[in-house]
Amino acid sequence: MAVAIKRVYDAPEASDGVRVLVDRLWPRGISKERAELDEWAKDAAPSPELRTEWHHAGPDRFDEFAARYRAELDGSPAARALLDVARAHDRVTLLFGARDPVRNHAAVLRDWLGEQGAAVEG
Repeated sequence: MAVAIKRVYDAPEASDGVRVLVDRLWPRGISKERAELDEWAKDAAPSPELRTEWHHAGPDRFDEFAARYRAELDGSPAARALLDVARAHDRVTLLFGARDPVRNHAAVLRDWLGEQGAAVEG
């Protein structure tokens, strides 16, 4: 099993494996057909309160956001279900809409899954 991240705006590829959108809100300008999702794990995304705070705080507070999001993930049944998906498939790609390909919630989620025993890329 391997978990990777990718922007939902990037073209789907066969090598993506199971494609899981991990945003709480549907990304602008993307149709469900174009997204080619296998699952939408919106409850594994940051809580609405945390997402709003992060959006207004800016990238200089990413470490604080990441710590708070990890705390949410520790108690999240949706994150545990996503871990089960990762364990059941050879490859899972977490899709996100954020512009920054490095400092985003999907990267935190990927790393958290790795800490729980899933193999990760990146």
